[in-house]
Amino acid sequence: MARAAAVTPADPHPSSGTRTALSPAGAPRSEAVLSRLQLLVTRKLDGLLQGDYAGLLPGPGSEAGESREYRPGDDVRRMDWPVTARTTMPHVRRTVADRELETWLAVDLSASLDFGTGRWLKRDVVVAAAAALAHLTVRGGNRIGAVVGSGADPQAPTGRRRGAVPPPGPGRLVRLPARGGRRETQGLLRAIAGTEIRPGRSDLGALVDALNRPPRRRGVAVVISDFLAPPQQWARPLRKLRVRHDVLAIEVVDPRELELPDVGVLPVVDPETGELHEVQTADPRLRRRYADAATAQRAEIAAQLRGAGAAHLRLRTDTDWLLDMVRFVAAQRHARTRGTTR
Repeated sequence: MARAAAVTPADPHPSSGTRTALSPAGAPRSEAVLSRLQLLVTRKLDGLLQGDYAGLLPGPGSEAGESREYRPGDDVRRMDWPVTARTTMPHVRRTVADRELETWLAVDLSASLDFGTGRWLKRDVVVAAAAALAHLTVRGGNRIGAVVGSGADPQAPTGRRRGAVPPPGPGRLVRLPARGGRRETQGLLRAIAGTEIRPGRSDLGALVDALNRPPRRRGVAVVISDFLAPPQQWARPLRKLRVRHDVLAIEVVDPRELELPDVGVLPVVDPETGELHEVQTADPRLRRRYADAATAQRAEIAAQLRGAGAAHLRLRTDTDWLLDMVRFVAAQRHARTRGTTR
């Protein structure tokens, strides 16, 4: 039962009429959903993040610039000792004021995200969270970009003979360059919402590591996923990302990944491998073992995120994700005003 939370009911959409679909097949509807998301975010979250990120306040700045010779009155803390040693003349390092914020999203749209038994699909919550962050940050010259990961790329070479079924690959990554402006942001969100979810397992570690290359100036990095991949796959890239950037990890969870209902024999399928099993949910011991395994799994995810120094926000498909984001942003703002970061 170690991976109990990775399997999902074979028919996960018994009441799909109550959900909002953001799939490529419903492109016109997804446009309306994105517009509605923009209105909701503007009303409830607008202004909560103003002044929260480092480097935007007036002053000399912290980004390294060119060196010049020392002049009387210069701050000795800005001495450029390597250049001073080479030239035998005292030099100071100029700094460039950072007037804009660059935010990068790592959006996981692997097969396990195409599931949901609550008000939303997990995929919808991922897109909604990306939309909220985009509308919050793209202002005042700020830029936002994204790296989107889906399942195995069917065009990727596998080294097998012709006609053989390709095995699950590391996944397909699509990089959307960072741009500013409302129109560009809407284009980025449309590209995320229109991403096709492919079968096979994606590599969450490779997705996170894509934000480390090429190296960028200090900014904000947001990883949106269900984090069902083994922690040893993504924990180290996340710690590496935290060295230079402020990192926010948004974990998307469905209630059926935490506990099983008592509905008799329930067919479940692993969306990433296609394996189908029948589970007797009337057994209370099985349901208890499933819940215990799911609790341990989520505790391990939270511990790895905490160890990486990332802020952790959990969104569920059966609750008001926007209200959860409002509470999280308000708590972060309160923590910063009290002189703490987490």
